[in-house]
Parts: sequence; C-alpha cells; structure tokens
Amino acid sequence: MRRGTLAAVVLSAVLLAAGCGSDDGGDARAQAQPAATVSAQAAAAAAPAAALAPLARADRFDGARAFTLLREQVQEYGWRPAGSAALRRLAVRLRALMPRGRFEAIPGHPRLRNVVGSVPGRRPAIVVAAHYDVEAAPAGFVGANDGAAGTAAVVTLARAFAQTRRPRGARELRFVLFDGEEEPAGCTPFEACGIRGSRAYAARHGDEVSALVLLDYIAEKQDLSFPRERSSDPEIWTQLRRAADAVGVGALFDARRSGQILDDHTPFTRRGIPAIDVNYPQRDSLEDNLAAVSRRSLDAVGEAVHLLVARLRASG
Repeated sequence: MRRGTLAAVVLSAVLLAAGCGSDDGGDARAQAQPAATVSAQAAAAAAPAAALAPLARADRFDGARAFTLLREQVQEYGWRPAGSAALRRLAVRLRALMPRGRFEAIPGHPRLRNVVGSVPGRRPAIVVAAHYDVEAAPAGFVGANDGAAGTAAVVTLARAFAQTRRPRGARELRFVLFDGEEEPAGCTPFEACGIRGSRAYAARHGDEVSALVLLDYIAEKQDLSFPRERSSDPEIWTQLRRAADAVGVGALFDARRSGQILDDHTPFTRRGIPAIDVNYPQRDSLEDNLAAVSRRSLDAVGEAVHLLVARLRASG
C-alpha cells in the first residue's frame, strides 16, 4: 500500500524520532557523553512506557490460532512476494483452511491468484479481506504485520463464522486474500503496479458486494491505534468503533482521520462500494518480523471486527 508523499515524510520523521535515545547509565557516564546524547537519554527516561493493546472482553475470535497462523507464514514460508514459489505454496495451505476455499485467477497475471472462502447468505455480500503477498523489496522481507497479520485474521474470522449458526436473512460473507497487492520491485506508480488482486476482484464481483472490511498492519505489538483512513466509509467506521467499545478495545479506534492510503480497498471505493481500511501506519523494512507483532494486538482487532461483521451481516 502507498500513502501520500507528505504523509510518508511526516510518518518517517515520527518513527525516526521514536527510535532515538537509550537508557541512562548514571551521572558519571552521562557527564562524559555529548549533550545531544544526554538530552536523548533524558527524553527516553521521561517518556511513558509503550502501551499494549487492551485485552478484549469477548471470546469469539481465536487469537491464539490466528497468531499461530501468522507465525507459520513467517517461519515456514519466509519471503513470499507475488508470483514466487513460496507464495504459491502458501496459497494452497490457505485455501485448505478457508470454508468453501477456492482460487480465483487474476487476468493478465498467470502466476497470481486470489484465495476466496465464503459462508452462504443473501446478496449483495459483505467482504472481509487482506493481502497475503509481501514486499518484493527489500529481499528477505517476511511481512509479519504487512501481509501475515491480516491474512491470519481473515482466515480465523472465516472459520469462526462458518462454525456458527447463520441468522435468518443474513448476508453472504466472503473472505478474500488478495494476491499481488505489493508492486514488483522497481515498478511505479503503485496504483498501476500493485493492488492487482483487489482490482481484478472488484471488476469481476463489484456488483455482488455491499461492503468491504480490509485488514492490514493490525498486530503491531506496542502503541497500536487506528484513526479513520481518509477514504474509509464514515458510517462503517462508526460501527467498528461501537463494536470495539462493546468488546472492550475501543481505545484502539478513534474519530481522528488520517491521510488517504492507496490499498486493496481503493478499487472498491472507486466503484462506490462502502469500504474501510483498518491499517496501522508502519515503515516497510526487514524489522517487520515476529518481534514487531503480538497475539494480544491481533486478538483485540479480531474481536472488534468479528462483532462488526456479525452486526453488518444481520442488519442487511
């Protein structure tokens, strides 16, 4: 996914600032260090401890199973950019986990395929989605947050809804893992080179979809928070905040609005389909590994989204 240039600059500055400073090693050592270092140490000592995600009060989303699947993607499949042998092997694994799992081809990209699961109901359907490929550059990028987290949540949600009784008149649910969200290395602009799977799905199925909930970067271990992405539907976002409040994780979602993000929801919003992008801004780097994510964060978001989807499904 890509954000506006200004947003990227501001985000980089914030992240760089957050990474500065070290523990104070005592007065004698502090006096022997440059003033800039002493100031950084003082700021770090005064800063509040990084916050963990709140613990959800609900237990409809299996956070342990979801985190196991997140870890499996990283450890067993490693670097898995679109079209790679590793990603194609992962696709087979994910299809087997999905209720009514199947592949859908992406026209013009013979090595790419979306993975789709579904739970019956009336149309138009509600789609819950993520992308399962990772960045093509830098080499070795494993995408614990950027790819694996959203994928794990979507599969876990799909299995939960497949195992619960369907309310009378409930909408069809579709769970889609998009391939080719990330652009090939060196290809620009992002909107032309990336979001290939979601663009194909929206073109083929847009008339069958009433709403889209997209999950991306949702398992950050510390200081997780979600402002509403600018192009995300305000009404669905309000419903997500209410669902989050109901399961005890309302602190993660607020009424602030962030800049626009080009992501897998973009082909849907461009077609007038209400969609939201649940997305925690983060740099794409090799540090997006298992040390950066937590089961607690993944579970908190999963519980909120589970209730949101249940309500959307029943309300029609």
